[in-house]
Amino acid sequence: MLDGPRWGPRQGRAEQLVVLCHGVGADGHDLIDLAPSWAAALPQAAFAAPDAPEPYQDAPIGRQWFSLWDRAPAQLAIGAATASLALDAFIDAELARLGLPSDAYALMGFSQGAMTVLHAGPRRAVPPRAILAFSGALLAPEQLAETVSRPPVLLVHGEADEVVPPDRSRTAEQALRDAGFSVDSLFCPGLAHGIDEAGLSVGGLFLQRAFARRDFVT
Repeated sequence: MLDGPRWGPRQGRAEQLVVLCHGVGADGHDLIDLAPSWAAALPQAAFAAPDAPEPYQDAPIGRQWFSLWDRAPAQLAIGAATASLALDAFIDAELARLGLPSDAYALMGFSQGAMTVLHAGPRRAVPPRAILAFSGALLAPEQLAETVSRPPVLLVHGEADEVVPPDRSRTAEQALRDAGFSVDSLFCPGLAHGIDEAGLSVGGLFLQRAFARRDFVT
């Protein structure tokens, strides 16, 4: 079972869960510091940042959601599908631990974590209220027909990203919209492979609106 750092809620009892999925070579501590910023928009949200299931293959520290040694599209899609199983179990356990309804959660990912949540979220029996994908990509867009829900998606990407090119999010945006998803996007001029204040602000507002809604299409 996955585990990692947790934060919140800022006030009262937890009413929502936001799961933060880090990038390759990092761990949950890399993203848990986002929680205090987004707690301003969601003061009753609990945040959890699980460490990915595999040791990072290129260094003695860090974790990875799936291997990048073979970057063939089909192999990456298999990796994301396998990682999704571990993430699914963590989400279900965390909702149960907090005593929350099965739909009271959102998923956020950065880089490889974004690839993982974009794969996992639309395939869960009870979909997340939102998926936030920062500096990521949509693996196997041709498989979107197998998804069981269409939660709202936010894509955020730096225009100067040389690790995951911003065109990967532009391609994801078009594929998701073509498949019937509601997609918001933000492309940040001058931003490399990271998250800036603009992305934080848009992400917090997107989460706030997503949890306030009851009418998204599944």
